[in-house]
Amino acid sequence: MRFTTEQRLDGDVLEREFALGEIPGILWTPASISAPVPLILLGHPPLGLRRMYPRLVARACQAAAEGFAAAAIELPGSGDRPRWAAVEQARVGLRRALEAGEPVSDEIIDALVLPLVDKAVPESQAALDALLSLPEIGGPVGYSGGVISVGIRLAVVEPRIVAAGLFAGSFVPRLMFEQARQVTIPLHVLLQWDDESNDRQAALNLFDAFGSKEKTLHANMGGHTGVPWYAGEDAGRFFARHLR
Repeated sequence: MRFTTEQRLDGDVLEREFALGEIPGILWTPASISAPVPLILLGHPPLGLRRMYPRLVARACQAAAEGFAAAAIELPGSGDRPRWAAVEQARVGLRRALEAGEPVSDEIIDALVLPLVDKAVPESQAALDALLSLPEIGGPVGYSGGVISVGIRLAVVEPRIVAAGLFAGSFVPRLMFEQARQVTIPLHVLLQWDDESNDRQAALNLFDAFGSKEKTLHANMGGHTGVPWYAGEDAGRFFARHLR
């Protein structure tokens, strides 16, 4: 892990870009730290860190205000990282189905999501290894947002993650419903009721499948990008309860 840039943001937040091997990432920490702080790993859709930066930095500053560090890494196949031919082909199939108003097949969803999960999760675990070795970060760890299937797999295989805030806004392979039953950590799940790119009933079925004893579903009216501002405050209170 190698830090490449450093700047102080408004609100007393230190932002540092880093490279984990060939994987770019960004770490945000409260600028004034007297003891090691918990960490929130910020998930995001595979659109690239630069494109997602405005949303990520807003979430990171909110985390820093709670006394937490936050970090995000570039997903496989996103940003400047090499593209995958198979995944690109699945994206073409997805766009074709959506434009034609046809159902998206399980085969397209599997080809689009499962390779991403299989590669992104070990990379996230490697990022946790590096981040938790820093003297200013001591855990525990939360996972917030991003591709929900990545969050599910991480919740199952990564014991350092003690709570997760998930966004039910992406396609979910059938395999992930089985893995959702193995999730036992506290969950805060956000659902946009009129999400044009998400099957509402599938999202409700997935929430029902989670094995966690503590799981909360926050459903708001509106489309995929219409998440109300106060939803972030609700998620902040969730992480404050479980990471302090």
